[in-house]
Amino acid sequence: MNSKELLHSIIQRIATGPEMSKNISLEESRKGMQAILNNEIDDVQSAIFLIAMRMKRETMDENIGILMALIERSQSRNVSVDDLIDIGDPYSGYSRSIPVSSFLPPLLAELGLPAVIHGLDSVSPKFGLTHRKIYQALDLEVDLTVDKAKKRIENQTIGWSYIDQSQYCKELHALVPLRNQVIKRTVLNTVESLIGPLRGINTHSVLGYVHKAYPPIYSKLAQKSGFKSSLVIRGIEGSVVPSLRQKGLMFSYYQNLEKKKVEIDPKEIGIQSDLRAIAIPKKLEGINNRDILAKHVANLGMNALAGERGMFYDGLLYSASMILWHLEIEKSILEASEKVRAVLDSAVAINRVKEN
Repeated sequence: MNSKELLHSIIQRIATGPEMSKNISLEESRKGMQAILNNEIDDVQSAIFLIAMRMKRETMDENIGILMALIERSQSRNVSVDDLIDIGDPYSGYSRSIPVSSFLPPLLAELGLPAVIHGLDSVSPKFGLTHRKIYQALDLEVDLTVDKAKKRIENQTIGWSYIDQSQYCKELHALVPLRNQVIKRTVLNTVESLIGPLRGINTHSVLGYVHKAYPPIYSKLAQKSGFKSSLVIRGIEGSVVPSLRQKGLMFSYYQNLEKKKVEIDPKEIGIQSDLRAIAIPKKLEGINNRDILAKHVANLGMNALAGERGMFYDGLLYSASMILWHLEIEKSILEASEKVRAVLDSAVAINRVKEN
């Protein structure tokens, strides 16, 4: 069966309505996604495949198959570090709140944990403010090859890097225009943050979620992708930064085994806030203001790394503390927060951004 015949067969089964649609095997989903990445399938059938999978809800095998196809087409490099933190924020960005996690990698690097964060310029469903836009506002190079990103992480004065999807998986990035026409969230939004183009001796995935079903899904995908562990946090807009106002949840997994499910409370580490997150200023809302908003966020982030107290500082403090706890560098989130606070107050992490 050639690729076009396979997609024809798949679509016949997955796109027959809520009661009659059938699931496909891991291997079929992998080969179907491979055919799309190889540009062997026209845009109409590719879109039907993505929409129908979403409408019927993807099975774990289907998610794994699609993830495997993406990994097979992605460039990958081994980084000479013991533990590498992979920040898997949503590629579609932020549309309601200020992104804090763009500044998490340099902070982690200063704490002795090399980090990588990845993304792209803009994609559905949110078409929000992305890490790429913020790094551009900081005049950082955003189109690093995987080899250059590897060298940045191995450079002990930097210790972190952003890498764009256009550089590590050109075939997947070529689907952005199609995804933007589809508008709605697809399986690609679920799995693309788990590709992991850069790997240390041990690589740890840090992910955010909104819906309750996702922690075990993400942990299984992280294991299949080859991550040593995963930390899954109920975060603002699906990010790795939780609410600063109310209690939340995080799940710590090692090799897909749930090690800890912890209720987290920002007040326990001294965070007092009436708001869940920093709202986007009214005058900067909307797609047309993304570049101006990126400059605004860049200023807030650099000020926080320089030790300026506030909600941005608190968001960095909270997330970094959870990561230190997850890796058992500190016994409690409170103890971890004391270490993170000391680094933020020293303002030394800001040099890892300026070292471009």
